[in-house]
Amino acid sequence: MIGLLGFGVIWALARWRPGLVPGLPLALIWWGMLLLVHAPLIAQPNPVAGFLGGDFRAWLLFGALLALILAYRRGLAALHRRAAGAAAQAGTDKAPSAVNAVPAFTAPAFTATELERYSRHIMLREIGGTGQKRLKSARVLVVGAGGLGSPVLLYLAAAGVGRITVIDPDRVENSNLQRQVIHRDDSLGQPKVQSAADAMRALNPFVEIVTHIGRLDEDSRDLLDGQDLILDGTDNFDTRYGVNRWAVAAGKPLISGAITQWEGQIGLYDPARGGPCYECVFPTRPAPGLVPTCAEAGVAGPLPGVIGAMMALEAVKHLTGAGQGLRGRLMIHDALYAETRMIGTRPRADCPVCAGRGVV
Repeated sequence: MIGLLGFGVIWALARWRPGLVPGLPLALIWWGMLLLVHAPLIAQPNPVAGFLGGDFRAWLLFGALLALILAYRRGLAALHRRAAGAAAQAGTDKAPSAVNAVPAFTAPAFTATELERYSRHIMLREIGGTGQKRLKSARVLVVGAGGLGSPVLLYLAAAGVGRITVIDPDRVENSNLQRQVIHRDDSLGQPKVQSAADAMRALNPFVEIVTHIGRLDEDSRDLLDGQDLILDGTDNFDTRYGVNRWAVAAGKPLISGAITQWEGQIGLYDPARGGPCYECVFPTRPAPGLVPTCAEAGVAGPLPGVIGAMMALEAVKHLTGAGQGLRGRLMIHDALYAETRMIGTRPRADCPVCAGRGVV
């Protein structure tokens, strides 16, 4: 064990002022003296070592642990400075030309609170300060604030996505609360987009939330303008196929998820960058009533959380350029048997949507 007297002197010196030698604190000098008086080369025990307490191994281990802590703190501070430098450039880079003339969304610089909030992202080599800046500058449209939309919205807001637009026509019902975790009991009867927006703003006041009550259709498809990414978590096939057509027409990448009972699936559909569209993979729309909804067949409560969190993760990866996404792949998760499998997908030359043979 280290001696209380020796430790007390180190603590007092560390809190007092820097040492006499530039860059070498007095506490470090004192620690070196402690090692010296306890060194095996000096006859042990000796009166000074006995007075200060501890032994050579204990003081050596204490110094090593202290060095690790200091290295971690300095590394974290360096990451903060790097992120702050990257954030200072936010809004100065030229954005690529959009398909439609939409005013550019310019995210403000990071505050000190945001840098601390997002520090675990910034530490990741694949994201760093540059990736977090991309998240803050990103504009994302989430279609549906239900089972899948709930975790998607919460995690995108927590991750610091700059502007999140959410559209949903429904109101919060009691039967939703078993799985739609963004809503609360006191939200019953409220529009889902309002309830979701309140939860996201409470979670992260640094993100901008835009809400639209209604179903995404021909009249509201202009919501895709200016978005960097679309996420669809609806259980309505008309909406799914419609979102795919409009995303293809606008050249926007689409992350689509679906769940039923114990199974869920996720895909990234991005024909503008070489991947298939949703209709390439699912060319035939199921007949009405053939595929039951969650209300008709039921759904395991945590399943939307699993699939929705995966959708949010794929969104973060896509927006920051981290890792390998799901373009050209369909991930299927069987929660009942804890199995996940991956299926390769590719564009269809005869697809009426992305091959240009249909009305988009």
